[in-house]
Amino acid sequence: MTSAEHLEFVSSVRALLAKHAGRDAVRAGMETELGYDEALWRLLCEQIGVAALAIPEEYGGFGASLVESLLVVSELGRTLAAVPMIGSAVLGAQAVLLSGDVDACNRLLPEVAEGARTIAVCWAGERGWDEPGVLADNGMLTGTASYVLDGTHADTFIVVTPAGLFEVEAATEGITRRALPTMDPTRKLAEVTFTAVPARGLGAGDPAAVTARLREIAWSAVAAEQVGAAEQCLDMTVEYTKSRVQFGRAIGSFQALKHRMADMYVLLESAKSASYAATAAVAADSPSAAEDVWAARVHCSEALSTIVAETVQLHGGIAITWEHDAHLFFKRAHGDAQLFGTPHRPLSQPV
Repeated sequence: MTSAEHLEFVSSVRALLAKHAGRDAVRAGMETELGYDEALWRLLCEQIGVAALAIPEEYGGFGASLVESLLVVSELGRTLAAVPMIGSAVLGAQAVLLSGDVDACNRLLPEVAEGARTIAVCWAGERGWDEPGVLADNGMLTGTASYVLDGTHADTFIVVTPAGLFEVEAATEGITRRALPTMDPTRKLAEVTFTAVPARGLGAGDPAAVTARLREIAWSAVAAEQVGAAEQCLDMTVEYTKSRVQFGRAIGSFQALKHRMADMYVLLESAKSASYAATAAVAADSPSAAEDVWAARVHCSEALSTIVAETVQLHGGIAITWEHDAHLFFKRAHGDAQLFGTPHRPLSQPV
């Protein structure tokens, strides 16, 4: 995770985002119907190839791995740019690959790799991701998928049902989609309803195993994003305390604030370790993947929530104004803590 190649790659992604995904660009993007800047997504796909990273070469990708994809996700977490990286390039593409359906891979993945097609995974029911919201009966889909990432504008839906995965074009008659009101304005979620919609079954594998693998990928991606967001929160807190003067001194020179920022740093570094371990385990399909991802899901959620709370406190009153980014990170932290569900077992219980 810290090889010279990875560091150089991250540097390239960060440079592009610094130029094209600044705070003004992100705020402008989140006011659009898509919720992000289309031009930014095209640049990321054309100049860096982010959507192609974890797609095999035979399907038009680069044949890298989830490690590289999640490095991009982490950098996006620093900016809050809500391009369809997690929803389409990671979760959507991996769902198609997990199905083992070669025809679907050949039809869908080359366009996903180019950034020309967006896939959304329809999964959660009204109560969350433990029970799919859509049921399949003789190839017909009925039900409502809630909290669909990138669902308002996706070209293709991959639908998770108790019977397995199904593919359907978003423009198919019988599908309605509605943008959901969310606390986090930087991330759009949708509700997608299927009314006797004909769909194509994908693969014949064990539905429970596919869903479990999808959850591992989703949780590791969210953990990577949380680490990026936490790092940005710490960086901007340190910079602010260097410049904010009180009682004739920069407030960062006060010992009590130094201790709090040191605690934030320690928490961030431990979250990085948990996220890196989960990413490596999922990318390698390691036997320890479920346990590593579980630990990362819990710890990175808690770490970001704690760090962003300290960010708000140490910025004082300006942190709760619309003009400052701290409140956006606060909302992303609470949204990410629930995205794709949460673990139910205590840490001491075997996975």
